Amino acid sequence: MAATERGAAGPTRRRVARERLLAAAARRFYADGVAATGIDTITAEAGVARKSLYNNFASKADLVRAYLEARHEEWLGLYRRRLARAEGPREGVLAVFDAYADHAADVYEQGFRGCGLLNAAAELPAGDEGRAMVRRHKEEVEGLLAGHLEALLPGRPEDARATAEQLAFLLEGAMARAGLEGDDTRIQHARAMAAGLLDRL
Repeated sequence: MAATERGAAGPTRRRVARERLLAAAARRFYADGVAATGIDTITAEAGVARKSLYNNFASKADLVRAYLEARHEEWLGLYRRRLARAEGPREGVLAVFDAYADHAADVYEQGFRGCGLLNAAAELPAGDEGRAMVRRHKEEVEGLLAGHLEALLPGRPEDARATAEQLAFLLEGAMARAGLEGDDTRIQHARAMAAGLLDRL
């Protein structure tokens, strides 16, 4: 029995260390930037040995990719919760904006700095897999908008795609300004603008 418990403890400890490392990386990458955050900073904040990082991630680049994937999944969770309360495709579109506002409302140690995915992508070199991950996230968000708009505009697929692109641009512009200003006011304005546009369709 003791041997079985010891065998189970290893994977459990590793999983806990991974979660702590990802949480620390998320805080530091968002607050300080990817390039400015070293491995020692992350392991110190996570309270784990440097070896634990390399037991869980092949490299810092691997940790960055895990961070980007976690941010993507975090946003999807917020969106799904909003969508569960949405009534119809119009509210589905606005659920995307609300999920961004929810993300902005999360407590960050040094304040809201805009989209963590775009911030990270801006630091990564062209061709980096992390940039491709961020691009896929943004394309997925636009695709979600398009899906709701196709339901809202049956028989008008081109209008739905064009409107989805407009709203995606509106959302990204609002996030950029919100990041500079440190709060979600611009995101709320963008949501109101989106609602007005939907009412005119």
